[in-house]
Amino acid sequence: MDLSLIIALDVVNGASSLFLLCLGLAIIFGMMKIINLAHGEFVMLGAYATVISANAGLNIWIAMLVVAPLSVGLVGLVIERCLIRFLYGRLVDSMLATWGLSLCLIGLVTTIFGNTINGVPTPLGGFQLGAYRSSWYTIFLLAMAVLMMALVYGVLRFTRFGLVARAVMLNPGMAATLGVNPAKVYMATFGIGAAVTGLAGGLLAPVSGITPVMGTAFVAKCFITVVGGGAAIISGTLSAAGLFGFVNQLGAFLTTPVYGEVILFLSAILLIRLLPQGISGRFFKGTL
Repeated sequence: MDLSLIIALDVVNGASSLFLLCLGLAIIFGMMKIINLAHGEFVMLGAYATVISANAGLNIWIAMLVVAPLSVGLVGLVIERCLIRFLYGRLVDSMLATWGLSLCLIGLVTTIFGNTINGVPTPLGGFQLGAYRSSWYTIFLLAMAVLMMALVYGVLRFTRFGLVARAVMLNPGMAATLGVNPAKVYMATFGIGAAVTGLAGGLLAPVSGITPVMGTAFVAKCFITVVGGGAAIISGTLSAAGLFGFVNQLGAFLTTPVYGEVILFLSAILLIRLLPQGISGRFFKGTL
C-alpha cells in the first residue's frame, strides 16, 4: 500500500482528535481569556460519564453524544457560578484557581473510582486497505470534528446568541448599556465550552485509557494548539490542529511516539516565536 496514504490517514485521525479536544478550550480561552488549567479534567469527566452510563446499560451512542456533554456542561455551569465568575480579567489568579480545581477533580474522581484503567468497547467495525488496518470509528471522529466545526461556526456567525456573545467579549461595558447581561453571557459561554470539552472526552473514551489523570496528557497539547492558532476560534484552532497533528503523526511515524511529542512541542515553540499572534493573527485576520 502507498506509504503516503497511510501517513495521510494517520494525520487526519490525529488532527480531528486534536481539534475535538481543543474546541472547548478555544471557546473558553479565545472568547473569555480564562486560562482553564482544568481543561484536561473536563475531558476526563466526559470520558467517565460515558463509561459509567455505558456500564449502567445505556446505549453507547447516547452515553457519548448526550450524557457526556450534558453532565460536563452542568459541572461547568456550577464551576463558573462558584469560582470562575470572580476571576474575569485576572489571568494569574485564574491559572492558580483552575490548577487547584484540576487537583481537586483528580482527587475526587480517584477517591470514587480508584486508579484502575477503565474503558468502553470501540463501536463500529474496522476496515483494511492493503496492509493498513483501521477502525471506522476514526472516520466517525473525523465526521464529528467537521460537524462540530460547522455547528460552532453557525452558532457564532448566524444566531443572536453568537452575535451577543462576540459583542460581550469585545466590549462588555457597551453591551451592558444596550441591555445585555454580561454575567449571563459569560456563564452560558463557559457552560457551552465545558459541554463541548465533555463531548470530546466522551468521543475519545472508546480509544483512550480512562484514568483520573488522563487529562494531564491532553492539556499541554491543547493549550499550545489554541495559542498557536491565535484569536480566531474556528480557523485558528483548525489550522493549528491540522499543522500540529501532521507534525506529531509524521514525527511518530518516522521515529517513535515519544519523539513525535517532542517534535510537536519544538515546532509549537518555533511557531509561537515566529508568529506570536498565532496562525490566525497572521493569515486569517477578521475570521471566526
